[in-house]
Amino acid sequence: MPAYLPELTAIFREVLRDNELELGPTTRFEDLTGWDAMDLVGVVVEVECRFDVQFELFEMDRLNSVGDLLRMLMAKQALAAA
Repeated sequence: MPAYLPELTAIFREVLRDNELELGPTTRFEDLTGWDAMDLVGVVVEVECRFDVQFELFEMDRLNSVGDLLRMLMAKQALAAA
């Protein structure tokens, strides 16, 4: 899981325009300053582009933390490799 964390941190920093942002698997989106639904869309779109995965709307509804996103990303990558 930690292998993806630096790339995800870079994505969040870009979307939220906060170069000082530090994330961990337990970081909840609602705890991020200024976080809203459009930020989630921006993060997911960027993750889709960088990791060549696709998220469904119902999956996005299940994302509440960086750990949720990491687990879903790893599952999607594993399915793609199978």
